[in-house]
Amino acid sequence: MRLRARTLLPLAAPLLISACATTGPPLPPSLDVPKPPTDLRAVRKGDRVILTWTIPSSTTDRQTIRTLGRTEICRAAATDMQQCGTPVAKVVSNPTASLGKAPLGTYTDTLPGILESDDSSAFAMYAVQVLNTDGRGAGLSNRVRIPLIRTLPPPQGFEAQVTDQGVALSWTSEVPAPHPDVHYAYRIYRHRTDEPPQSLIAEVPATNQRAYSFTDSQIEWQKTYEYHAEAVTVVSQPNKPEIQVEGEDTPTIQVFANDVFPPAAPSGLQAVFSGPGQQLFIDLVWAPVSDVDLAGYNVYRHIEGAAPVKINAELVKTPACRDASVESGQRYFYSVTSVDLRGNESGRSDEASETVPR
Repeated sequence: MRLRARTLLPLAAPLLISACATTGPPLPPSLDVPKPPTDLRAVRKGDRVILTWTIPSSTTDRQTIRTLGRTEICRAAATDMQQCGTPVAKVVSNPTASLGKAPLGTYTDTLPGILESDDSSAFAMYAVQVLNTDGRGAGLSNRVRIPLIRTLPPPQGFEAQVTDQGVALSWTSEVPAPHPDVHYAYRIYRHRTDEPPQSLIAEVPATNQRAYSFTDSQIEWQKTYEYHAEAVTVVSQPNKPEIQVEGEDTPTIQVFANDVFPPAAPSGLQAVFSGPGQQLFIDLVWAPVSDVDLAGYNVYRHIEGAAPVKINAELVKTPACRDASVESGQRYFYSVTSVDLRGNESGRSDEASETVPR
């Protein structure tokens, strides 16, 4: 009988292989320098420039920032900006975070009056530079340009008055001498206090007149509204995008749209007798009143020398009525009024008369 030889595998070899490892050189410590923002935005309103940017969350070497230092606000009246120079402000990076969005930095710069210009091609350049706690930064953010064209002051004497046509707004202002590239307008904003934010309801071109007015007829009665106005400077140059710079707002005025205004009085009233051989009556017809809040009509009657008396117990819903409480041989005089949903009653129409035969 032949025995098969068994081969013994070396068990130690894999253990030796698995124990081998390669260790690279140690990584240098992070410099903790914030990555410059790339989304700086700027909006000008009057002499204020509102800047916003996303606050960096990582360093230039892709590490998470542990702490932030100050942020330098840079401004230059030039066509380009390579360095910050002397910043106009240094602000603490206090982020304002929105749900699900990156934290934002904000700063409002006030333009010196000397920078504002009548030159429609003049601009200022803005950038920000975020530093670490050692005062080191990785350079400027993206640059943004802001026009330096001079803006108009807010409209003066901005007032509101409730009329039967709506809320009548009025103001005064003086416009500079015309410029080929520049024109002005006034914008009116409205906010109903029980609704979401304000809306732009009108843009009135500015001319050489001093007094302006606008009537807001798109209102609901018995609601409270807030209004404010601003002047806007518009720069239009050939082959360039239009530039609009808003001025400062007027103080907000609040108005309660109380409807105390009666609808129009009816017209075309006619009175016609009918009834031989049957019950006596006089039919009345008139032209309908078109007010959207009309509730109905009242009918008044009197005889010669007497005061008019209302003859309907409920409002008449259509522009017609039959008076069956008449007597033969009597002459009757009629007039009609219209009444709105809030009970405001118009003046009486012209009278119409009719005699009931004997």
